[in-house]
Amino acid sequence: MASLVDVLTDTSKKADVIKDCLDIIDREVDDKGGLSGIAIKAGYRAVQGIKPGFVGNVVTDLLPEFAKAIDPIYQEAKAAGKPVGTHMESNASRVADALLAITDKKAERSKSGVVRGTYDRLRSTAKKNVEQAIPRLSRLVEKFAG
Repeated sequence: MASLVDVLTDTSKKADVIKDCLDIIDREVDDKGGLSGIAIKAGYRAVQGIKPGFVGNVVTDLLPEFAKAIDPIYQEAKAAGKPVGTHMESNASRVADALLAITDKKAERSKSGVVRGTYDRLRSTAKKNVEQAIPRLSRLVEKFAG
């Protein structure tokens, strides 16, 4: 059985996967409301303003690591004959923890004060926000890796 890394980074799919990932991020940010939504939207604008294409470059760089991090959950679903999306959603906490472990390390090593500061300010609510994005993420995984 192919790994999720192999499937999502396959040259015939990778550009579309990245485009869909960026769409998920934009939609998740747009959906945020209240005071925390204002902070998330401001933080996202700040990170986007670092340089043109910054967010796309980050997604491109992180895609293989993210795919590797959630591959065990993907493999569990496949081995059990379960729909991948349903399995990911029922393991949203595990998926979020796996993804945030990667972003925590990246933010810690970032040379950009804007990135580090923004990440640090938003980290306390990150798990909840990532878990809320799992339905969209699971649909992306199903679309490309079914």
